[in-house]
Amino acid sequence: MANEPGIAPVRAVIFDMDGLLLDTEGVYTAVTQQIAGRFGKAFDWEVKQNTIGRGARDLAEYVVGALELPMSVDDFLAEREPLLQAGFADSPAKPGAVSLVRQLARRGVPIAVGTSSSRAYVEIKTARHRDWFGLFNVVVTADDPDVRAAKPAPDIFLVAARRLGVAPHEALVFEDSPFGVTAARAAGMQVIAVPDPAMSRERFAHAHSVLDSLDQFDPGPWGLPACLEGDVR
Repeated sequence: MANEPGIAPVRAVIFDMDGLLLDTEGVYTAVTQQIAGRFGKAFDWEVKQNTIGRGARDLAEYVVGALELPMSVDDFLAEREPLLQAGFADSPAKPGAVSLVRQLARRGVPIAVGTSSSRAYVEIKTARHRDWFGLFNVVVTADDPDVRAAKPAPDIFLVAARRLGVAPHEALVFEDSPFGVTAARAAGMQVIAVPDPAMSRERFAHAHSVLDSLDQFDPGPWGLPACLEGDVR
């Protein structure tokens, strides 16, 4: 799917983090299943696909309700906290993430992270990736004081664009979840979806383009500098 005609050339790029830049979704799955399993419940794909991209409390409310867990949302969040922290430290980069971030930085394109994670979680998840996460001009988290609501609200992306110094329609967002795509569209931005292979592409009909991997991204049609010889791949 190509970008829609008439869209302004891109001046900045905003990336989601979980499941897009870093492979953290397996940690969320394992931890949630560990908690649900105590009550004989299964955190299967039918439920999981509706959690990707949600803020922490929104996700917890959905999981507790959908699985009918005999615990409060606060108890769920408290129980999963140490389990998540232990797993996040080893999160690997997703295919194509490092090369694309380095390429954009090398070409002087302003880049940001716009994530539903908290600042504390970002620090844990990126600890082993400081070299390339340090290339981002801006990192906006769900607990940023200027963010009133997490995705699918547009706040995170709007704050990121403002801090990058671009208008919303000049920003291109990469997302892996339908909620994230909804947030980007609500912000008036262009958006490319890179979904989990198990997720139906029909859920991303509102994206401007859908890719199987960041490796497939062609910057030219979006008005971004092409990869030149000497760029880090």
